[in-house]
Amino acid sequence: MGKLDGRVAIITGASRGIGKCCALALAREGCDVVVAAKTEVSDDKHPGTIYDAAAEVEALGRRALAVRCDVREEAEIEAMVARTLESFGRVDILVNNAGALWWRPVIDTPAKRFDLVTEVNVRAAFLASRACLPSMIERRYGHIVNMSPPIDLRALPNHVAYAVGKFGMTMLTMGLAEEVREHNIATHALWPVTVIESQATIHFGLGDRSLWRKADILADALVALVSKEPSFRTGQALKDEEVLRADGVTDFEKYACVPGSEPLRLDWGMASGIG
Repeated sequence: MGKLDGRVAIITGASRGIGKCCALALAREGCDVVVAAKTEVSDDKHPGTIYDAAAEVEALGRRALAVRCDVREEAEIEAMVARTLESFGRVDILVNNAGALWWRPVIDTPAKRFDLVTEVNVRAAFLASRACLPSMIERRYGHIVNMSPPIDLRALPNHVAYAVGKFGMTMLTMGLAEEVREHNIATHALWPVTVIESQATIHFGLGDRSLWRKADILADALVALVSKEPSFRTGQALKDEEVLRADGVTDFEKYACVPGSEPLRLDWGMASGIG
């Protein structure tokens, strides 16, 4: 018996990287998974598709639903949730993982780039959460996890657009927690302590694999969060290490991409970050 037998999760941005790793981790604990992302055809820039990820979930013995969803489009988010309810009859866990990255000063941020990072990050998380709430409220159970950092105002210079989007997700976490606490729904913000291996770290050239951790650490922290009853904790901005330490994990070396290396701690002073 897995920790999440009978549960259904929606994960955005789940065709590759962190999202896919989270999907597989949930499936291994017995969760059925909706793999939501835009990629239907793999290429060098976008390796892996929603169908590939769904097949890997099914190979673990769980049900999967591949849904093409551009999280910038409200109608597509609504359709994603409607298809989930039609196929599985419930949604217990929502992971707002899809993200857009832009670490530049205001003067170097075109309007379309500002729109992108706010639409894909905070607006999408807001809309997806809102769409899932009626079902969660009806069943009096739910976890909503936003992949966003603790609010740190030191991050604002040279990262304003990105910070508005990501910190907005954390503000959503904190505010929504109080709105839905009485319905046994928990909200969480989850963020890595170190740089995580992903298409973003590769594309933006954040060092090499010796400086990264595997996405498994975030996936394991996610499982630890959503395996608890919603009443256990809610409305907190958490780092992966602290979630796992609270669950008794002490060995973090196993998450290093290169055994024996010292992964790079995330720092807002870096030229780029993860998205």
